[in-house]
Amino acid sequence: MAEAAEVCNARGARLTPLRARVLEIVWRSHRPLGAYAILEVLSDEGRTPAPPTVYRALEFLTEQGLVHRLASLNAFIGCSQPGHPGTCQFLLCRSCGTVAELDDPAIRRAIQRTAVTEGFEAHEHTVEVSGICPNCQQAS
Repeated sequence: MAEAAEVCNARGARLTPLRARVLEIVWRSHRPLGAYAILEVLSDEGRTPAPPTVYRALEFLTEQGLVHRLASLNAFIGCSQPGHPGTCQFLLCRSCGTVAELDDPAIRRAIQRTAVTEGFEAHEHTVEVSGICPNCQQAS
């Protein structure tokens, strides 16, 4: 959490107590979480934020590079490198739901190179690859 606070301070952003708690919930889960799952945890703790409040907190945390949104799952996962640029790749296991975050420079360069070839100015990218993890492959 200290690293998250440093990232926010360096950017002049405010990590409020609710934002910090949402971040803790996402980071501790080790699995992608949707906004309503986060709301459920907060509710179990006696808090009653409205869904838009949690979505705003998640949007803030994404903008600060502290969590990533996995579009295919409509869920969020903690960033393994808080505050790094918005370029990453994910391996999503369809069987157990685990997610591995990658930051492969070759993939980043290939996307950038192709974008330039197409005349597109790429600022951020997220690549999601769905499949089966080694543990689930062994189990079947």
